[in-house]
Amino acid sequence: MSQITTQLDDSGAVDPNLPPDSSRRLWVTTCCAVGGAAGVATVVPFVSSFAPSEKARAAGAPVEVDISGITPGQLITVEWRGKPVWIMHRTEQQLKELPSLDSQLADPESDRPGFTPAFAKNEWRSRRPEIFVCVGICTHLGCSPTPEFTTAPGLPANWKGGFFCPCHGSTFDLAGRVFANKPAPDNLEIPPYVFSADGNTVTIGVDENTKA
Repeated sequence: MSQITTQLDDSGAVDPNLPPDSSRRLWVTTCCAVGGAAGVATVVPFVSSFAPSEKARAAGAPVEVDISGITPGQLITVEWRGKPVWIMHRTEQQLKELPSLDSQLADPESDRPGFTPAFAKNEWRSRRPEIFVCVGICTHLGCSPTPEFTTAPGLPANWKGGFFCPCHGSTFDLAGRVFANKPAPDNLEIPPYVFSADGNTVTIGVDENTKA
């Protein structure tokens, strides 16, 4: 798995209480997205074959993904509305450890509005405990975090696995919940999605309240 090999320097972090600077936001987002994508590319496959055409994607067309081959512990990345979406098959051990992290999180029950649909208001933040689907964009400045399943510089020694945003050091667990006292103000976004009747396909972009 990809490792962060340089120490985090957060001396240039933006005060989250200041008004947003659109030019800085664009610059930081672009740099972090490029860097994050390069790191993730070495550890997770990008399933471009499941994506619709560029025109359909820009219009927000749903994306169907065959998840029957995703093994426990594996994460893949697909694109929806121009955003990276992670689909992970969590192991039994990873699911078992989620509740033990609640005291370390800023919003363990995902009560803050706008990022967690009703169907994901549970301890797994998912329709099925083992299958996790979320938008891979940090809620701080729109950077792209990287999946980290072992400890690395910038992460605590007792790291249980999750997602690390190298831009300003925000960390999220394997349910996309942000740790307390980090720049990111909210948990990672859960997109609308549904499973097929046989459970082998997930369609991103539709749910009970969002139709194609």
